[in-house]
Amino acid sequence: MAPPPSKKLRKTLLGSGAVLVLVALNAPAAISFVEEKYHAYKIAQPGYQRKFGSWAQVDVPEGYDVNAIHAALLHTGKVLLIAGSGNDQKKFDSGTFDTVLWDPEKNTFKKIPTPEDFFCAGHTQLPDGRLLVAGGTARYEILDGEVKKAGGGMRVKNENPDKAVTLKKGTVFRSPSGVEYVSKFDVTVPRATREFEISYAKSGQMKPWQTKVTAAEARVFVEAKEEGARALTTEAAQFEVLGLKGEDVDNVYGLAQRLTTEKQDFQGIKAAYEFDPKAERYVPVAPMKDARWYPTLVTLDDGKVLAVSGLNDVGDVVPGDNEIYDPETKTWSEGPFRYFPTYPALFLTQGGKLLYTGSNAGYGPAEKGREPGLWDLETNSFTKLRGLTDPDQLETSASLMLPPVQNQKVMVLGGGGVGESPKSTPRTSIIDLSKETPVFQDGPALPQGTRYLSSVLLPDDTVFTTGGSREYRGRGGSDILKAQFYDPKSNAFTAAAAPTVGRNYHSEALLLPDGRVATFGSDPLFADKDNTKLGTFEQRIEVFTPPYLHKAGANRPTLGAGPQHTDQNGRATFRTEHAARITKARLMRPSAVTHTTDVEQRSVELSLTKSPDSITVQVPQDRTLVPPGWYMLFVTDGNGTPSKATWVQVR
Repeated sequence: MAPPPSKKLRKTLLGSGAVLVLVALNAPAAISFVEEKYHAYKIAQPGYQRKFGSWAQVDVPEGYDVNAIHAALLHTGKVLLIAGSGNDQKKFDSGTFDTVLWDPEKNTFKKIPTPEDFFCAGHTQLPDGRLLVAGGTARYEILDGEVKKAGGGMRVKNENPDKAVTLKKGTVFRSPSGVEYVSKFDVTVPRATREFEISYAKSGQMKPWQTKVTAAEARVFVEAKEEGARALTTEAAQFEVLGLKGEDVDNVYGLAQRLTTEKQDFQGIKAAYEFDPKAERYVPVAPMKDARWYPTLVTLDDGKVLAVSGLNDVGDVVPGDNEIYDPETKTWSEGPFRYFPTYPALFLTQGGKLLYTGSNAGYGPAEKGREPGLWDLETNSFTKLRGLTDPDQLETSASLMLPPVQNQKVMVLGGGGVGESPKSTPRTSIIDLSKETPVFQDGPALPQGTRYLSSVLLPDDTVFTTGGSREYRGRGGSDILKAQFYDPKSNAFTAAAAPTVGRNYHSEALLLPDGRVATFGSDPLFADKDNTKLGTFEQRIEVFTPPYLHKAGANRPTLGAGPQHTDQNGRATFRTEHAARITKARLMRPSAVTHTTDVEQRSVELSLTKSPDSITVQVPQDRTLVPPGWYMLFVTDGNGTPSKATWVQVR
């Protein structure tokens, strides 16, 4: 006779019976309940986590929640989360701007006084470890049908060659018909330029000097004092500036052609700051010449920074006036002229050219500046690159330089149509810039069309991709709760554990010094599949632990004492008890990411020599491969298990 069932088995059978009864009473709800419980059980198993990794939400103390529009890893190991006004009109109107500094190792948070609205600014890593933040928001958009007073750009002229003129916010411009418009910002118009001309009589004798004066010009956004059709303009006219005195009355005037009640886009600011990671504060530097909202900042091989595109102080895409920041002098100078839509993805390539992948975050016409190419800054020439599938769906796509950077392969992932287009693509494309005639070639497809995909380089030479949504800003409940690993060697995706928090517009992900990946933000239009409830900004932080950490447990290779800087030959030696098991070393540049745009991250392969108790790494001397700055040094063993990062400065 068979033995009676054990106590444990009886409990299991009783539980199963209860579930069966529940299923019989309410089958759909019960099945969903059981599936959720089983899924939670499955993903918590060590075997699952060793294969797929795991997710955990960060405990954020009350009061430190932030609308993370921007995220940057500092060489202190802390993460700067910048919101500015955080896409919140009320915060903008009240002048409430937010930045939070998160220490992922200690899980501590600190509020940072924020002097400007850095909402939708640009940022990049500087050679000394500071973070340059430039641009941001001067004015929120007003949509079609909501503009009550005519407005637009006013060109302000100054014909006086002896002095500049500053007009304060609220200055009144009067049209020839008597309609008055008010400036929304301060504007300074430089003095006019004076040129001297010499002419000669037929006899050869020199005539008296002749002076030619060319008026200087600046822009400012103006708005009609009163509502009504009388304030609409379609023809160019000269406007009187009220309140001027003396010679300024004749020398200073306004010119405008189109003052309308059409949609008024966001407007940018000129302000620039360096964030000091040690003092943990913003330090003002010289402002840019052009206001910029949605600009890209990219560090060049000499440590200078190129600022590109953005919406200007009247809400137009900057037509091509780019600027270069010198971190030594803290000043800006004119850069090569070239037009790009906002937040263009620009990568420094070997030799110094910039690769524009075509990825961008939106503003600008669909037919202008969308084609990928190589930009030679010295000659200001642009070579278009062919072969990209779905070239009309590059907006909100992700781009990154595949590891290691010496291979000069760049990948484009997903994207959608221009503006609020319903289009999205699962396309990935890869270009090998080391070839004489590089052409994009299709890579493995994503599981579905994906906008806003976050893509992060890992120290084991794979790429982790997560989140995004199928439709514009997650419409129709289209957030994608999936993650994948891409292996450049096999050119294939494999599944990773699924995130629990959806991420679409205004979301970020970056590699932490301990080898994990942190994800932030998301700004959906709606909170439901039927698009009836307005969405709210996602303030939860979720961190992914890759399989390599679950496999290793506490048995990770470690680096001991060593220098903070490479020597003049690019070498650095570190003590370690694990020299024998270390097989490779990588320098990982820390991220500065926003709007799916992260042109900072790159993984550099280092040559490696070993002794019984130390390793010596050799950093390439080519600064187009390794721009100056602070990097995370990871060493990896034969199982692909990385160490925690050691920070090293490349000068």
